[in-house]
Amino acid sequence: MSEISSAALVQLALDLTNSLTTKDRFDRLLNTVRNAVACDAVVLLHMQGNYLKPLALQGLTKETLGRRFEMASHPRFEQICASKTPVRFAADSELADPYDGLLLSHSGDLPVHACMGLPLLCDDKLIGVLTLDSMLPNVFDEIPKQTLDIIAAMSAATLNTAILLQQLEQHSKHNQQVVAELTHEALVKDGGELIGNSEVMLKLKREIEMVAASNFSILIEGETGVGKELVARTLHRQSSRSEGPLVYVNCAALPESLIESELFGHVKGAFTGADRNRIGKFSLASGGTIFLDEIGELPLAVQSKLLRALQNQEIQVVGKDEVDYVDVRILAATNRQLKVEVEQGRFRADLYHRLSVYPIIVPPLRQRDEDISLLSGYFIELTRRKLGMSQLTLEPSAMKMLNQYDWPGNVRELEHVISRAALRARSESTAAIVRIGITHLALLLPNASLSETTANQLQDPLQQKLPAEDGGNLKQQIDDFQRQLILQTLTLQQGNWSATAKQLQMDRANLNRLAKRLGIRVSKSIVVGI
Repeated sequence: MSEISSAALVQLALDLTNSLTTKDRFDRLLNTVRNAVACDAVVLLHMQGNYLKPLALQGLTKETLGRRFEMASHPRFEQICASKTPVRFAADSELADPYDGLLLSHSGDLPVHACMGLPLLCDDKLIGVLTLDSMLPNVFDEIPKQTLDIIAAMSAATLNTAILLQQLEQHSKHNQQVVAELTHEALVKDGGELIGNSEVMLKLKREIEMVAASNFSILIEGETGVGKELVARTLHRQSSRSEGPLVYVNCAALPESLIESELFGHVKGAFTGADRNRIGKFSLASGGTIFLDEIGELPLAVQSKLLRALQNQEIQVVGKDEVDYVDVRILAATNRQLKVEVEQGRFRADLYHRLSVYPIIVPPLRQRDEDISLLSGYFIELTRRKLGMSQLTLEPSAMKMLNQYDWPGNVRELEHVISRAALRARSESTAAIVRIGITHLALLLPNASLSETTANQLQDPLQQKLPAEDGGNLKQQIDDFQRQLILQTLTLQQGNWSATAKQLQMDRANLNRLAKRLGIRVSKSIVVGI
C-alpha cells in the first residue's frame, strides 16, 4: 500500500507513449493509484482559470463529472492549489469537503475520514489536482513522501499529455492562447460550455469543429431551450474570427419599425426621433461574427436587405445613399421550420438557401438521456454558488426521476427545475448538505413517470423520517409531522386541496384550517410550508 511497484510504474510510463485514448490513460492512472494507495474515491481535476474541472473519477457519483468547482468556494481545493507538496487534511478538519454526499460507497453526510490532495505541476505551473478520500481516518498519514511524489509526477505527466494532445488538435484552427482565454470567459458565463457525451452530442461537436473554421453562414435549428445561442458562441470561439467581436441580436425582440436601424444603423435626421447617428449591429460586428437569433421573425422587407449583406457584404445605413462594406460572418438561429415558412411565403427562399449553407440541428434533451446526469451536476454546482450554499446534492431517486422525464422545455427547463427544486429543498433543511429529493421535483415535473417505489415514497409519508428526537416538546413534534404529511400529500396531488383532503380522510374545511395554522399554502402551483 505504501509503495508503487516498479511494474505498475513501467506500465503507466508505456501508456503515456502509447496511442491510447485520453479516457484510457485516465482510467489506467486511477487504477494504478488505487492499487498503490487504498482509498474509497480518487478524482483527477484539470485547472481552468479559477475552476477545477473533473476529468476522471472513481468512487463518486457520475454527476460529479458535470460539476465545476470554483476554488474560492471550496477552501480545501484552495489550500491544495496553493501548495507545492501533498496536503493531508486532519480527520477533524472544519473545512467543508467538496465531495460531501457524493461518495458511492456511503450515503448521507461523510463521517470522520481521511482526505488528501496532490497538486499537479508541470514546469512549476499548476495544471490540476489529484484527490484521494478514504472512510478510514488517518489512513494516509504513514505514506512515504517518495510514494506521493511518484504518484503526483505520474498524474501530472498523464494530465499534461492529454492537454498537449488537445492543444495540438486545436493549433491548426486558432491561436491557443486566445482559445484558452475565450474558453475561460465562456465558462465563467453561465451555460458557457457544451456539456454532454451522448452520441448525438458528440456528433454535434464534430459538426461544429468541422464548420467553425470556414467562413460559411450557418443556420442553427432546434427547439426552444436546446442551447442554440451556446452553439453560436462555440462556433465563434473555434473560428478564425475568435479575436473579433461576437454581436448578438434577438430579432424577435426588435420593434418592426426599428429593425433596419438596429441592424444597419442610421444617420441623424433619417426619421422622426433620429437625433444622432447610430452604428448598426453589422458595423459593430465587422471583423467578427453576428448572431441573429429567432431570424424567422424578421419581416420580409428587412429580409431582402439582409440578403444583400450576405451576398455582397454590403449594408445601407438608413438615411444614407451610399453603401458601406463590412466583413461579417452570419450565424442565425430559429425554432421554426424555415422550409415550411418558405413554402407559405413568410420567409424568402433565396435568403433561406444563403443562410443554410451548412445547417446545424441541435438535438432536444429527450434524445440525450446519457447527458442528464452531467447537466444536472453542472447546474447543481451553478445553483449552489448562486444561492451561497455549503453543499447541494441530488438523491438517487431524484436523479432517476430526472432521467425518466421527457423534458419538453429541454436544457433550459432542466436548469430552471433544478434551481426551483434547490430553493424548495433549502427552505425545508437546516443541514449543511441540502439534498434535492423526489418531493421537491414532483410539482415541477407533474407528468414525470414514477417507479412503483418512488410513488410509494410519495404516497406513504410514514416511510419518511420522523422529526428528530432532540428533546423538543410533543406539540411541536406533532405539528412537524402533520405539516410533513400534508405537504407530501399535497405534492402527490399536485396542489389539489380537495384530493388531498380525500386522501387524508379529512373534511376539506378542517384541512384548510389546519393547513393555515401550520403555515401551509399553495401559490402559483408551488406547495409552500412555512
